[in-house]
Amino acid sequence: MPERALVVIPTYNEAPNLLNIVPQVLSQDPRLDVLVVDDNSPDGTGRMADELATQNPRVHVLHRGGKLGLGTAYIRGFGWALERGYDFVFEMDADFSHDPAHLKEFLKAIEDADVVLGSRYLDGKVTVVNWPMGRLMLSYCANIYARWITGLRIWDLTGGFKCFRRRVLETIDLSQVRSNGYAFQIEMSVRAWRKGFKLREIPIVFVDRTEGQSKMNRAIVREAVWMVPRLRLQRWFGRI
Repeated sequence: MPERALVVIPTYNEAPNLLNIVPQVLSQDPRLDVLVVDDNSPDGTGRMADELATQNPRVHVLHRGGKLGLGTAYIRGFGWALERGYDFVFEMDADFSHDPAHLKEFLKAIEDADVVLGSRYLDGKVTVVNWPMGRLMLSYCANIYARWITGLRIWDLTGGFKCFRRRVLETIDLSQVRSNGYAFQIEMSVRAWRKGFKLREIPIVFVDRTEGQSKMNRAIVREAVWMVPRLRLQRWFGRI
C-alpha cells in the first residue's frame, strides 16, 4: 500500500486564504490529503472547507464549537490521522506563511528522520520576509531561550511547519500535552526528542501573511515563557 500523508490546517477566519491554499497543497504530491480543523469561524471558513470537501475526496473537515486554540486543533487532527492510518502528519498554517512548495522537501527529508521541522533560523541564517523587526527579534530570542532551557539543539523550536512520522504521534501521550499556543510547537519537539526520535531541520522561507489577521497575542507569549522551564522540570522529575 502506498504511503499516505495528511496536512492538518487549523483555521479561524481564514476565508481569504483557504480556497487558494488547499489546491496548492494537494498539487505538491498525490500522497497528500488535507484536514481543515475549523473553530467555527465567523467569516464562513468552515463552510468553504465543506464545499472543498464535497468537490475533492482528498479534503476533509473537522468543525469545533469555538476558538479553542492551535494546540488542541492539532491534537484533534493528530488523533483523526492516526485513526485513519496515515503514515505522515503535517502541521501547516493556512495563511501562506508556509509555502506549499516546501512540502516536497519535507517528504524527502522524512525518509531518514522521525520529525522534520521547517526552520526560519537554520545555522543562524534568518529566512523571514516582511516581519517587523520587533517581532523578528522576539521570535529569534525566544528560540535562543528555548534551546538554552530545554537543551534541545534545534534552531527553530517555535516554528509551526512540521512533519511527524506516525510512530512519533503514537508514542507521545497526546492527552498529556498541555500547551496550546506557540509553546505547543516547543513541547511536541521536546517530547519527541526525549522519546529518542530523530529530529531534522530543513530551511524554509517564512513570509508574513498578506490576508487576514495574526493570531499572536500576549497570552500566547506568556504561555511560551512559562512552559519552557516547566518542560525542564518535568524532565528532572521523569514526567516526560
